[in-house]
Amino acid sequence: MPLPLIALFIAAFAFGTTEFVIAGVLPQVAAGLDVSVPTAGYLVSGYALGVAIGGPLMTIATAKVSRKTLLIWLALVFIGGQLACALAPDFASMLLIRVLVAVAHGVYFGVAMVVATGLVREDQRGMAVALVLAGLTVSNIVGVPAGSAIGNVFGWRATFWAMFLLGIVSLVAMIALLPRAAGASARPAGLMKEVRVLGRQQVWTSLIVMLMLMMCQFVPFTYIAPMLREVTGLDPAYIPLVLLLNGVGATAGVFLGGKLADWKLMPSIIVLTAVQSCVMAAMYFSSPHPLPMVVIVTIWGAINFCIGTPIQTRILAWTADAPNLASSLIPSGFNVGIALAAFVGAMMLTGGFGYRTLPVLGIFTMLVAAFIALCSHLAEQRSGLTPPARAVTA
Repeated sequence: MPLPLIALFIAAFAFGTTEFVIAGVLPQVAAGLDVSVPTAGYLVSGYALGVAIGGPLMTIATAKVSRKTLLIWLALVFIGGQLACALAPDFASMLLIRVLVAVAHGVYFGVAMVVATGLVREDQRGMAVALVLAGLTVSNIVGVPAGSAIGNVFGWRATFWAMFLLGIVSLVAMIALLPRAAGASARPAGLMKEVRVLGRQQVWTSLIVMLMLMMCQFVPFTYIAPMLREVTGLDPAYIPLVLLLNGVGATAGVFLGGKLADWKLMPSIIVLTAVQSCVMAAMYFSSPHPLPMVVIVTIWGAINFCIGTPIQTRILAWTADAPNLASSLIPSGFNVGIALAAFVGAMMLTGGFGYRTLPVLGIFTMLVAAFIALCSHLAEQRSGLTPPARAVTA
C-alpha cells in the first residue's frame, strides 16, 4: 500500500481516539468542570451530533478546496481542539470545542476515504478503505485504553495534551506523505449532482444496509457491560478483556472485509449479513455461558467490521463521479445509527425486555440487510450498469 495511506491511518486513529476516549475519563472530566456525570455525557452525544450534522454540511461547503489542503486544515482544527480541551475553563466551552472537532471528524473520514481510494488501483479500493477504517478500530484497542490510563494517572487534561501531540504527528505525516494533488478534482461536481448520485439504488440501498448493521452492532454493544455481568455472569474485572477481544476481532474484520470487497463485493455483503444473523442467534443462546459468549462476542466484532468495509467501498465506487456528499454521509450514518441503536435498546429495556433479548433484534435486521443487498445486486445485474469513472484529478 502507498505511504500516504499511513498518514491517513494516523489521522483516523487520532480522530477515533478523541471521540471515544472521553468515556474513559468522563467522571474525572465531570468533577474537573463541576458538573454531574450525566451532564458530562453530553460531551459524547454532542460529538456524535457534530459528526452527523456538521460533517456533511461542512463537506459541501469545502467541496472546492484542494483535498490535501483540506486534510491539513482538518488536522490543524484537531490540534487546536485538543489544546482548547486541555485548557477548557468550563463545561460550556468544552462542549463547544468538542462539537467543532466533531465537525472536522465528519469531514475528515469522508474526504480521507475518497482520497484513499484515489491513491490505489481500482482492485485495491477495498483495502484502502479498510486501512482508513482500521484507524477507528485500532483507536479503540490502543488509543482509548492508553488515553484513559494517562487521564487516570496524570489527570484528564493530560489525556488531551497527549491527543494534542498525536495531532501534531498526524499533521506532519500528511504534509510529508500526501501528494499535492491527492483527491483534487479538476472541476467540483456541484451540489445538484452530489444530491442526484444519492438516488442511485446502489447508494441508498447500501446506506440502508449500513443502518441495519449499526442496529445489529450497537443495540447490544451499548449495553454489553451489563449484559456480560448480569446475563453471562462474568466477573466485571474480565469485561475489559472481552471488549479488547471484540476490538481485535473488529480490526481483523476490517482487513478481511477489504480483501473481500476487492474480490467479490456484493456476494460478500449478502453472505456476511446472512451469517451475522446466525451469529446473533448464537449470541442469544450462548449468552448465559461465559466461554461461548466470549467467543461469539469476538466473532461478532469481526463480522460487523468485515461487512462495513465492503458497504463503504460500494458507496464510494458508485459515487466516484460526485463523491463529496455521499462520502460524508458514511460517518454521519454511522453516528446516527449509533444514536438510534442506543435509543432502540433503551426502549426495549424499559419495555420489559431483558438484556438477553437485545441480540434478537440483530437477527432480523441482518436478514433485512441480506434481502436488500440481494435485491440490489440482482437489480444491478439486470441493468448492466457499471460504477461511474472517478472524477478527473488534477
